[in-house]
Amino acid sequence: MSLSVLKAAADAENADSLHLARLLILLRSADKRGKSHGKPVEGITKLAKLDFLLRYPLYLERALLSLGKPPESAAVLPRERTTVETKMIRFRYGPWDGRYRRWLSLLSARGLISLSMSGRRIEIGLTDTGRALADGLSERPDFQDLAARGTVIMKAVGAMPATKLKDFVYQIVPEITGMKWGEEIASGADTAPSDGEATQ
Repeated sequence: MSLSVLKAAADAENADSLHLARLLILLRSADKRGKSHGKPVEGITKLAKLDFLLRYPLYLERALLSLGKPPESAAVLPRERTTVETKMIRFRYGPWDGRYRRWLSLLSARGLISLSMSGRRIEIGLTDTGRALADGLSERPDFQDLAARGTVIMKAVGAMPATKLKDFVYQIVPEITGMKWGEEIASGADTAPSDGEATQ
């Protein structure tokens, strides 16, 4: 892999705009759940777990296998099995990225999401402006795969409470438990379980 490609990947990883677009698309997938639209994501921790499956489609395949759903729904492209993944680290509460609060603050400041408290938990929802922008992004070729996967993720695990989703992520990615905090999580290409392991 050339240095120019690595630099481009690093620049993309450090650009807030890419992450904001992905989160908008994910929140729009959550927003569409149920009979009426406007359903928020319950807590930043749950958002991080959902985003983990979106950022790492190889682990989404594991999740679908574990739930007895067709893994091809993840629609993983050949290049995604070998390309450099966006960075996710092992944190106290599992897969995480220290920038979520920053990203949510940026989205809120731009009037794209609403943040409200339900007890001690933050609920993250889209505004009408955020919905319109998310829909526009989802129609672009570069983001269509994210939009499709967002829908798959929400149908598969969107209804899980945060704690149950956390436990499920540990179940399908058991190697996380052996990692040190702050250590980068691999793409999953070299650690994918066999079909038998995934469905146990």
